[in-house]
Amino acid sequence: MNTWMIVAALAAFGVTALSGLVLVPWLRKLKYGQTILDIGPKWHEKKQGTPTMGGIMFMLGITVAVAVCWPWMAKATGLAGQPDASVMGARVLYGMIMALLFGLIGFLDDYIKVVKKQNMGLTAKQKMAMQLAVSAAYIIAMQLNGGLSTIVDIPFLGQLDLGWLFYPFAIVIIIAGTVNAVNLSDGLDGLASSLVFVAALAFLVIATMLQLWGAALMSAALAAGCIGFLVWNFYPAKVFMGDTGSLFLGGMLVAIAFGLGLPIFLVPVGIVFICEVLSVVIQTTYFKLTHGKRIFKMSPIHHHFEMCGMTEVQIVMMFSAVGVLGGVLAVLAAAVL
Repeated sequence: MNTWMIVAALAAFGVTALSGLVLVPWLRKLKYGQTILDIGPKWHEKKQGTPTMGGIMFMLGITVAVAVCWPWMAKATGLAGQPDASVMGARVLYGMIMALLFGLIGFLDDYIKVVKKQNMGLTAKQKMAMQLAVSAAYIIAMQLNGGLSTIVDIPFLGQLDLGWLFYPFAIVIIIAGTVNAVNLSDGLDGLASSLVFVAALAFLVIATMLQLWGAALMSAALAAGCIGFLVWNFYPAKVFMGDTGSLFLGGMLVAIAFGLGLPIFLVPVGIVFICEVLSVVIQTTYFKLTHGKRIFKMSPIHHHFEMCGMTEVQIVMMFSAVGVLGGVLAVLAAAVL
């Protein structure tokens, strides 16, 4: 592993973990506590008042790590002064801005919930409008910079040029398949951060194999930032990431996948996130069609396993193991590109 990669990981971990020493007591003092909805499992009521918006911790740690280590990485890998450096730099810059904007949307949602005491936060239409705007701006910026191709690499099958269809495909992948999927998975202590850590490691291996160092830098920082947050968020959680953190994490996975030019790899790498989304879609559709019947005891699916008697730690471990399998599949697929 390159020295700059190690430093990026240490910086992201250190800033994230240490910032909790200040941020967690501050959030508690301000009474920025999570409100537990009545529709959730009854035993989650004990989490009422746990500080939220903790995602600020790894937003800070990851951003600092990428910003500090980018010049070092460019020099160490011979990118400095090369034409490819400007394209790769733009991919990293646009990706980080996009992720931070998603985090800002989450922050607004959390702020309305915990400060304005409006339990549902932003309306669905408001969230969707903001997310569409950020996604469209990111895609346009990448396209104008030459960092986006309508050709999709499909592992073991070859390439497929989607043409103009690529753009709605990209929007769906970003909003439904990744950003909001990560948000749905943030329902148990340590679950979302553990799953993103596993996904980031897979992307780190792929980026290193392909020698796409900008994506490798973001992956290393993202993985380490998640570990730094788990210091505070693993069961029993002392702080929750909130929508502030989950939307940012989803944005980071998008930035890395598109930075690699492999958006389709969000499917195997994020297989658990996709299962979370599908469980909600299946449950809602079946409920409406059967006028009240359910397939799962509760959705998203991590709550189903809770209702079956599994502990939060057991579910996190099981889901992370599935995430590892998806990551291994993605690495094997990348090896044959």
